[in-house]
Amino acid sequence: MKNVNQPSHHAGGSKLSPPALSALAPGLYVVATPIGNSRDITLRALDLLAAADIVACEDTRTTGKLLFLHGISAPLTAYHDHNAQRVRPALLARLQRGEAVVLVSDAGTPLISDPGYRLVVEAQAAGIPVTTAPGPSAPLAALTISGLPTDRFFFAGFLPPKRAARRRALERLALIDGALLLFESTRRLAAALADMAEVLGPREAVVARELTKLHEEIRRAPLDALAAHYDSAGAPKGEIVIVIAPPDADADQLDDGAVDGLLREALATDRLRDAAARVALATGLPRRRLYHRALELSREERET
Repeated sequence: MKNVNQPSHHAGGSKLSPPALSALAPGLYVVATPIGNSRDITLRALDLLAAADIVACEDTRTTGKLLFLHGISAPLTAYHDHNAQRVRPALLARLQRGEAVVLVSDAGTPLISDPGYRLVVEAQAAGIPVTTAPGPSAPLAALTISGLPTDRFFFAGFLPPKRAARRRALERLALIDGALLLFESTRRLAAALADMAEVLGPREAVVARELTKLHEEIRRAPLDALAAHYDSAGAPKGEIVIVIAPPDADADQLDDGAVDGLLREALATDRLRDAAARVALATGLPRRRLYHRALELSREERET
């Protein structure tokens, strides 16, 4: 099923009036910024950005555009994965001198698959106040509109890019009793979805693309159908969040004898790994759990 939303007030247009300036208490401020639509920013975030002694950001051009749109002029410094070790001591020195430092990422909430963790840890260790101005977050935005269970969820960030490591990571995630939230690159999307379908079974899932932007797209289907779609259609454009439904509660309640029967049937023609994968697809049970049980059954068969 495809549902395309086109949010109003797309990023762009004339500058807005700057927020009222006020003195800002010393400390580190972790500030969320829009994930797409530039109007998705809080009034408090605008106040903090305007009053900061310096704004540490991943890309000064990206943050500079956001500040310009909202009529804010603030000193910017680049702080990202490649320069963090060099820049962090200077930021900590400014904090220790009593300055107010605002930390932002290119989009969304800092530290969620973005740099900043070490800066927060070292600031806290030095007794520097650290506070947050919460706001947009792509994983939570995707979860809330996915139509999948939201009571328990696990954010796993990006999976490993290589297939073997990705499948091992998915086998660990298969044991989690909750929705799974993942980031993925567009060029690896089809392959990653195919691995998810094989390891996790026929779970419902959502691919959320370009959230809050003009071409926002929400595509919901079983994992194998999503994998087939993107394999045929090719890599899409934009930022991707994948939301995967929790394991089927009914599948977890399958009689152990019934599961053993399915495994024995599969083992009659398939190798251990393939037998476990086939039963996982049929039942929605975790592939790793089924593999270990298939191994036990195989040993029992040899001993009799």
